[in-house]
Amino acid sequence: MTSATDNVHAARDHARIMAGTKVEAMPIVPASASDVDGDVLWEETVEAGGYTSRRLGRGSRLRLVDLHGDSCASMLIFNAECPTERLNVADTLKVQWTAYLGTGKLLLSDMGRVMMSILEDEAGTHDAFCGASNESSNARLYGDGKNYGSHSNARDRFKLAVSKYGLGRKDIHPCINWFKGVEIAENGSIEPNTGPFQAGRSVVLRAEMDLIVIFANCPHVLDSRADYSVTPLRLTAWRGDVTPDDDPIRNATPEGLRAYLNTEDYFRR
Repeated sequence: MTSATDNVHAARDHARIMAGTKVEAMPIVPASASDVDGDVLWEETVEAGGYTSRRLGRGSRLRLVDLHGDSCASMLIFNAECPTERLNVADTLKVQWTAYLGTGKLLLSDMGRVMMSILEDEAGTHDAFCGASNESSNARLYGDGKNYGSHSNARDRFKLAVSKYGLGRKDIHPCINWFKGVEIAENGSIEPNTGPFQAGRSVVLRAEMDLIVIFANCPHVLDSRADYSVTPLRLTAWRGDVTPDDDPIRNATPEGLRAYLNTEDYFRR
């Protein structure tokens, strides 16, 4: 059987016919979002098992939406100007005297600066302990964990994403998993809470630096379901103002204020 694209002219015609086709999981170019009042910078739906990345300017807002209640948004963050500075999950928790992330919390770098702040959180189920799934963990659960197989893992998706910025395996640091939660029991054990949940839950973040953000949308590493269960993730970013001096999140705690002062000092050059 011959293909409709078995020669260069047929392939060209087929490609042109496909122009304007829309599917659920895809980037919107140029970016637009009917429910955002502002200059939209990025609008994309990441497929189940997919990944994406973006450079965002200081002050940008980034909204994550768990469209169907079963997304797992594993995120890495880098200083766009100097990617050797990146998210430090351990410092993010211990500096804020917390084990859990939510509205008003900060995401801190390994240099004591605020990278992002959490403006809104409708979910309340997130994980800053377990990290990303990998080929071995997926193989144990699903029988396969290859990057280009039907059960792709978050760590290998991260490898593809960071390579677009000249980064490699050594640059993949511990991630935050949005929308999939864990709780720490009194005996210190980790109790996963991986859903599925109500569709449409969202988180809104504010970029406090110029950033590279990386996302992988693969099942949580502690998700015990036999099926590869994950649903599309919506990402929307829009331009916003830099955090003012009287911002309540900035001034909520002495530790947080110090981190903001470190960030502001970095830009005072």
